[in-house]
Amino acid sequence: MSVLPILTLGDPRLRLRGQPVESFNKFLHGLIDDLTDTMRHAPGVGLAAPQLGEALNVAVVEVEDRLFELVNPRIVRADGEDRDLEGCLSIPGYVAYVTRKEKVWVVAQNRVGKKFKVAGSGFLGRAFQHELDHLQGKLYVDYLASPDELIPVGRGGMDEEQDQAADAELERRGIDPERAKAASRG
Repeated sequence: MSVLPILTLGDPRLRLRGQPVESFNKFLHGLIDDLTDTMRHAPGVGLAAPQLGEALNVAVVEVEDRLFELVNPRIVRADGEDRDLEGCLSIPGYVAYVTRKEKVWVVAQNRVGKKFKVAGSGFLGRAFQHELDHLQGKLYVDYLASPDELIPVGRGGMDEEQDQAADAELERRGIDPERAKAASRG
């Protein structure tokens, strides 16, 4: 189990499509553990294998202390629409409003190959869709009409003045800075 570097926007490996997992072996178990450790260390709520440079259909999502290990996941049903703030560990310091399905049903396999089905709505549903997009080489910014829709959020690497300026810009747009920071952990 290791905390690994997360690829950021501009790295072409983020655009690789995940390949199906056929071997549920020690390598896969280590990858899932690394994804989980790296996501938690970031901290984030989800991470997909392509974000670590591995073109495999593997992702993890953790919402409300419930960890989902998703191998070969696919959405089998989706209902409604939900527009909300979304961020990504591969695009640090920014969020944007993205429209997604309000509820999704995902079929996946666990680390030993057993199939399961899980439904997610609201934030969990958004996290599932976000991570499954990564497995197709897609990022949330692909849904935006313009880069101008990106909203900067304060983050640990900014100095206090930059952080306050980012918070002021969010408030000017009618966005709660703490909510935006939470969304940026996507």
